[in-house]
Amino acid sequence: MKNSLWRSAADISVLKARSQLLRTLRSFFDERDVLEVDVPVLARAAVTDPHIDSIVSQVCGEPCYLQTSPEFFMKRLLASGSGDIYSLGKAFRNGEAGRKHNPEFTMLEWYRVGWDETRLMNEVAELIQSCVSVSSVEALTYRKLFQQHLNIDPHTESVATLRAIANRYGEFDWQDGDRDLWLDVLMTHAIEPQMGDGLVLVFDFPASQVALARLDKDDHGEIIARRFEAYIAGIELANGYWELCDADEQARRLEQDLKKRAAMNLPQYPSDQNLVSALQSGMPECAGVALGVDRLLMLATGNHDIRQLLAFPFERV
Repeated sequence: MKNSLWRSAADISVLKARSQLLRTLRSFFDERDVLEVDVPVLARAAVTDPHIDSIVSQVCGEPCYLQTSPEFFMKRLLASGSGDIYSLGKAFRNGEAGRKHNPEFTMLEWYRVGWDETRLMNEVAELIQSCVSVSSVEALTYRKLFQQHLNIDPHTESVATLRAIANRYGEFDWQDGDRDLWLDVLMTHAIEPQMGDGLVLVFDFPASQVALARLDKDDHGEIIARRFEAYIAGIELANGYWELCDADEQARRLEQDLKKRAAMNLPQYPSDQNLVSALQSGMPECAGVALGVDRLLMLATGNHDIRQLLAFPFERV
């Protein structure tokens, strides 16, 4: 039997659609005077987030990590005085390869100096609508989303109740899952399939899901994370923050992540102290967002399998 894996998985029409999408994205930022930057994909430090696994490589006799996002390098540029910037290039995450994921993928990430996440969320909606046809645009809080679909308050509902509701949508035999685990299960299995074809922007996440965003109080007096996510047809496209600029808090969160990784028996990675130093030097207040270009191309082409949009998906490399 002849080996056909040498062939591109994507046909020429898809390759042309990708090329056109990249031109559209660059044009969007050119018109807004946002500078495109080229940052390394190799670094001596890795992301510490327990839910993201880096790919390790040996380079010049020392371990390096393929970057899961250009975020840390871009924040160092912001602290260096770059102003508004964007990056359009490859990112890498060790994990699932399938219909919605590939270990190597294309990421668009941009930062707006002096903006908060609300203003950036509006620009994300503008960018998405410049690339794909959107039937409607809805912005709602994380609380409202869960109340709308499941009639519960995700900030106050008990873990036991969250677990019980989750098991209506599948069999999840975990007894030690925390609140965020069950909220994630409910989001992926109960809410995302019901989101419809329009653009849905979700903001004011639980404080426990703050990542590298700022904390604040909402109208209910609840501590929330100033971040948002964008969805179309239940597919997560973008994840944005009003960025944390406090160096001490950044260092604390990196250390906290490493403790969580240890408790979960996950690999321990060196944290990026250059990022902490950049914040200490005075990174300007800004909002930033990362968007999955391959997933946006799925929507632009009406394709439901990311592997058909890549010239050489993981199984063909």
